[in-house]
Amino acid sequence: MLRLNEIQLPLDHPEDALQAAILARLGIAVEEMLGYTIFRRSYDARKKTAVILTYSVDIDLKDESAVLKRMKGDRSVMPTPDTNYHFVAQAPGQLKSRPVVIGTGPCGLFAGLILAQMGFNPIILERGKAVRERTKDTWGLWRKRELQPESNVQFGEGGAGTFSDGKLWTQIKDPKHYGRKVLTEFVKADAPDEIMYVSKPHIGTFRLVKMVEQMRASIEALGGEFRFQQKVEDIDIKWENERGQVRALVLASGETIVTDHVVLAIGHSARDTFQMLYDRGVYIEAKPFSLGFRIEHPQSLIDRCRFGPSAGNPILGAADYKLVHHSTNGRAVYSFCMCPGGTVVAATSEPGRVVTNGMSQYSRNERNANSGIVVGITPDDYPGHPLAGIAFQRQWESRAFELGGGTYDAPGQLVGDFIAGRPSTTLGSVIPSYKPGVHLGDLSTALPDYAIAAIREALPVFDKQIRGFAMNDAVLTGVETRTSSPVRIKRHDDSLQSLNTTGLFPAGEGAGYAGGIMSAAIDGIRVAEAVALSMLNKQ
Repeated sequence: MLRLNEIQLPLDHPEDALQAAILARLGIAVEEMLGYTIFRRSYDARKKTAVILTYSVDIDLKDESAVLKRMKGDRSVMPTPDTNYHFVAQAPGQLKSRPVVIGTGPCGLFAGLILAQMGFNPIILERGKAVRERTKDTWGLWRKRELQPESNVQFGEGGAGTFSDGKLWTQIKDPKHYGRKVLTEFVKADAPDEIMYVSKPHIGTFRLVKMVEQMRASIEALGGEFRFQQKVEDIDIKWENERGQVRALVLASGETIVTDHVVLAIGHSARDTFQMLYDRGVYIEAKPFSLGFRIEHPQSLIDRCRFGPSAGNPILGAADYKLVHHSTNGRAVYSFCMCPGGTVVAATSEPGRVVTNGMSQYSRNERNANSGIVVGITPDDYPGHPLAGIAFQRQWESRAFELGGGTYDAPGQLVGDFIAGRPSTTLGSVIPSYKPGVHLGDLSTALPDYAIAAIREALPVFDKQIRGFAMNDAVLTGVETRTSSPVRIKRHDDSLQSLNTTGLFPAGEGAGYAGGIMSAAIDGIRVAEAVALSMLNKQ
């Protein structure tokens, strides 16, 4: 097939305009084209009164070579690249041992899926519950203030990404088109077909729940085995000359699983597992992350600012934004995990702490837009120990619990009051969506002084980019601390195994190698390939 890029059409173009544009660009008659499919569709809303759609299409022609030869100098015309996934290995008839995947977030699911598709029959361990039971427990915190420490937004089948906007795009380099494999498998698991071609695909929580179950069924049908509520309590490592070799995993139930290949896809909140790995000698180092607040505006305000008179167009959907400001105190402030038409959710996994996150459904039709407004910090802000970032997170999560009244309500403040430095006592036009509730007051002690100063400076600057962003009635809710893992479990670039522990494959967000559903899933594929090749070498 032939790929044609950069076809630009107005937002309200008629259905037959795309085919006409293809024929005109290629200079061919309609009978010379057998068909076409849309590979990518994006929009350019910089000129709000004339939003432009841009298409890339794959075209099936009667005489592709003649068209390519005639248009040799046109950089927007090329043979369609091979984006199919190609397996790197196939398991032998008899395996000496089975690989074990710890965690069922996007990284763990795709590591397990690829291993299963290659015939390696992985065992997949999850400390939390299956996704529907987990959903009930999560609602227990939101509706009844009842936290289940092993079954919540962070822990359980599907990982933290299940309760999110379900964004399926990433800025990482992907020369092997692993992202295409991820999208293809999601569509097989009942995701909407449009995720294959829209520029910013998303799914939303309710659809993710069903998809996670479908993926589990596919893995089990291929010989994989899921074990829920099976927390890894310890890891047996044989040490020799400061080099370790994984030998077994010990579960909280007392069971020992003998294995020499472990995918560590534990997510960014498995703090007790980080401690256990550190105690057993696995190399871990502190890494930067960010912390801040969630901010909520009327979604209609964001739509008007971004799309102007095109706001509400179903192709554009609910508008998002991406903002960044470098404050005078040297701190970077930026929007994080923006959720159009979504809600702010309680995301703690530990008693006596408050954590916020954002979530949307596929429809993105809730009243408010929300995003994290977070400040970058580094290990210099929490020196002294590779796990010091965890203690730093806990400090501010505990403070948020205190400021919220000690009931899992979150502390909140109106943006106008926050900028002016006065406590909030009543809400305005924006009703916060966080459940179980928001306790208004003063957020000036909810984060380090430098973070408060940086956010106060950034909000009026953001208002110049999105008019109304610093509106008095917009609501800040604290605190957002789980933006990424506070540690990196370093691995070799080639084998993807731990720097000092053979057979241990750190992967995904928890290990510091991903940020979001798509990048975590891609990392899961890469690690699964590394595990398969390593196992074949040991046969």
